[in-house]
Amino acid sequence: MRAFLICTLIVFGLVGCSPSDKMQTNSNTDSVDLILTNGEVYTFSWSEPNGNGEPSDQAPFNNSRWVPDATTIVIDKGKIIAVGDDAIRSEYESSAKKVIDLKGNIVLPGLIDSHVHIAELGEVLSRANLIGVKTHQEAVERVMNYAKENNIKEGEWIVGQGWDEGAWADNYPTRSILDKAFPHNPVVLKSLHGFAVWANSKALVAANISASTQSPVGGFIVQGENGLPSGILLNRATTLMMDAIPPASDQVFEQWVLAGLNRMANDGYVAIHQAGADSRHINAFESLHRQNKLPIKVYAMISARDSELVEEWISRGPYIDPDGWFDVRSVKAYYDGALGSRGARLLDDYADQPGHKGVSGNQYGYNQVLVKRLMAKGFQVGIHAIGDAGNRETLDFFAEYFAKNPEAKSNRHRIEHAQILHPDDLPRLAELDIIASMEPAHAVEDKKWAETRLGPVRIAGAYAWRDLRRVNTKLILNSDLPGSDHSFFYGLHSAVTRKDKQMDPEDGWYPEQRLTAEETIFGFTRWPAFASFRENSMGQIKVGYAADLTVMNIDPLNMSSQQPSRLLNGKIMMTLVNGSVVNN
Repeated sequence: MRAFLICTLIVFGLVGCSPSDKMQTNSNTDSVDLILTNGEVYTFSWSEPNGNGEPSDQAPFNNSRWVPDATTIVIDKGKIIAVGDDAIRSEYESSAKKVIDLKGNIVLPGLIDSHVHIAELGEVLSRANLIGVKTHQEAVERVMNYAKENNIKEGEWIVGQGWDEGAWADNYPTRSILDKAFPHNPVVLKSLHGFAVWANSKALVAANISASTQSPVGGFIVQGENGLPSGILLNRATTLMMDAIPPASDQVFEQWVLAGLNRMANDGYVAIHQAGADSRHINAFESLHRQNKLPIKVYAMISARDSELVEEWISRGPYIDPDGWFDVRSVKAYYDGALGSRGARLLDDYADQPGHKGVSGNQYGYNQVLVKRLMAKGFQVGIHAIGDAGNRETLDFFAEYFAKNPEAKSNRHRIEHAQILHPDDLPRLAELDIIASMEPAHAVEDKKWAETRLGPVRIAGAYAWRDLRRVNTKLILNSDLPGSDHSFFYGLHSAVTRKDKQMDPEDGWYPEQRLTAEETIFGFTRWPAFASFRENSMGQIKVGYAADLTVMNIDPLNMSSQQPSRLLNGKIMMTLVNGSVVNN
């Protein structure tokens, strides 16, 4: 069997097959930096599966079981110079500066999270973390514990994040419960996905938000008794409060960014795509890059809402780092809001709020002229679109622009989330060469209320991964952290089972939209490498590619079909970027 596997790797363009069944890719046996040996390696250098999720003939898949296609990886000067079996180890071992015995652990191409908010992850790690709270009182108690543990003084701002705006949309809390717990501190609690804010009276006063304050276009200030602000601000109204919070110093912000990147390195990721990098993000990334402190690679998507930054980059044009650590060649724009807060733009009324269709376009701060200027300068554009109307109008925008500028179609533009699609629009992404950037966890987290928002008909076009794959849409998978748990194992479990962490529902939520484990791993490796124009150096374990690798203690391909509930127990053992171990 081993000889068969080694010989078949000729097809992958990795090696030749000698009479001794030795895989050899480089006859130069001068000193090499590192050998990884005794691993179970999946190179993912074979052709991708078809739209139904069936593996290609080149894939190491036989009799319904996956078989690792290498055991040894040889690395020098940050790149992979050989991939093979024990014979390769024997050839290079005497000249290696270091040998790591992987002890049978699984090796995949380095994981890439293609839609993150990295400073917010660092901020959550250092501020009041409300992810997973079930009740208003539980949220308050967490904030009280945070204030006590951090010795927050009277008058100081308290900021937290993580309560679920979708789950609480029919029972939003008010400022009164926060006023009672924090009479002397302004308190601002951002929601899980950032489309809602919960504040107390001190914070409202500091932000000059009163009964006479008008809701901004694309946003809503929820009113309570006597027309006074209740303490909840939705969609674009959140900026009224967020802008009032004293900004963190540049040093603290950079620490948040670094903390977020280090956490991702620990969790197996070799690269991230920052979705919406404003001036502070760019400055922090550039500073860390200059200091050689970036633990993992960064693909920055400039925030189209930062007009000053956008004008600067229109003047400069895209930046491609020759060393691959920090690229600035993409832009993030926002077309509509979120489904949970009823901000996503729908073609028809919300099923649970007649007369309301959400907000989009100019109402939501989408500057069509600016986005076109960026596209004309060669930037990739990723547009946040959630609702079926939001997605249709975004596709119409791309189609209109491509009709006049056909060369722009090749810039691998993206729709971020592509969450709800009308059946007529499903094939249009592939027709326009638009990448669907989607989050497996969103489906299993939103299932509690998504059908209530959409009704039984429209829900069929929501989180429709399989339908998109069947019409040949390019798909990348990600977490949208910190709005969702960014664990690869959680994302994989969500994609292949359509179940939450409690294994609910028993048969999966609309299970016909499930992905296979192979597709999911492609979605976290090769496909996001393509989306960031790095497909010739990342996403595969292949000679000449960067030695960006993720080592874990479970076989995600076989476990997904045999014992999927155990995926959530997976652990990252090692993360390597350019051949250096970066996790602690």
